[in-house]
Amino acid sequence: MRGETSGTISHYVQILSQEIAATPALGKPLETIFFGGGTPSLLSSSQLAQILARLERQFGISAQAEISMEIDPGTFTLAQLQAYLSAGVNRFSLGVQAFQSELLQACGRSHDLNDIWQAVELFRQAKVQNFSLDLISGLPRQTLEQWQESLLKAVAIAPNHISIYDLTIEPGTVFGRYYQSGASPLPSDELTVQMYCLAQQTLTKAGYDHYEISNYAQPNYQCRHNRTYWENRPYYGFGMGAASYTNNQRFTRPRKTKEYSDWVENFIAAGGVLDCPQTPPEEVLLDILMLGLRLKEGVSLSALSQFGDDKIQQIWTCLQPYQHQGWIAMTGAIAQPFYAKGWNKVIGNMFYGENLVGDWRLRLTDPQGFLFSNVVLADLFEKLE
Repeated sequence: MRGETSGTISHYVQILSQEIAATPALGKPLETIFFGGGTPSLLSSSQLAQILARLERQFGISAQAEISMEIDPGTFTLAQLQAYLSAGVNRFSLGVQAFQSELLQACGRSHDLNDIWQAVELFRQAKVQNFSLDLISGLPRQTLEQWQESLLKAVAIAPNHISIYDLTIEPGTVFGRYYQSGASPLPSDELTVQMYCLAQQTLTKAGYDHYEISNYAQPNYQCRHNRTYWENRPYYGFGMGAASYTNNQRFTRPRKTKEYSDWVENFIAAGGVLDCPQTPPEEVLLDILMLGLRLKEGVSLSALSQFGDDKIQQIWTCLQPYQHQGWIAMTGAIAQPFYAKGWNKVIGNMFYGENLVGDWRLRLTDPQGFLFSNVVLADLFEKLE
């Protein structure tokens, strides 16, 4: 959600509501809703309630729905937090990023340490039952000791969920131009690997399940909304820059106010029909692999069976070298992981038996496979395209 004045935000909410009203329902009530993509806390509780009411009228909302909201330290009061809860929000994602003032400044955050601790206290006062903390590793001049401090402070707060993101420098952005290659204060690749492994060790030891490459959760507190995305299931998207995946169509809305407003007008005139092609089968396969391998349990071979035995064999041929390196594993129906020596026989039996896929799953190992997921996926995509 973006906006500079209450009038601008009100106008945006009006256009957003028009898009929702024009979107055909797929039939099932909404199981998850996520307010993100900027600073949703710029919304008043009444505006948020207005959007939820429109979603309820158009699609229905499950009584057990997970309704999440991204929120930044220093952007809300206790009264606002309580109002969001009353409106229906039952999960918050707090963008902490770091527990060192110099690192918050380095990554351009407007909040300070006092804002972080005040936000945590407000959560407690409001009796928030489900919240996540976001941390960023690989920040400029970030040390391993600072990273460990951030991890331990996050654990001490005891959120239900922790997301760990590695800083990404996009070419052409202000950040990208500032940190030019050769003069970068960013941690080395070796140090970022150490940071990732330290997070895995610290958080799993504290009782968090490393259920996805970047995410850790206490039992029963995985982010249901994001699992929809990683499992390649359909989802709606509304608002500027929002992505959706419905009727086998992937679409991203315009990111600027005027372009988005014009698009909604045309969308309504077209009867709520998206002007974009169906996702071809070869891209669906790549999506299943790219998204599913981010999860701890990996990809079910039953999800790949629709593409044929030859395609499964091609995937395995590509992944075999990474299995020898310990980056890829397969988990079978007997819940036993097979590494180096066991895989050839297992795969052979599967391809010549009647139960070709069964309950077998391909997965990346933790932490090594997760660490080198980009290498594995890039190679896999090159060979499958």
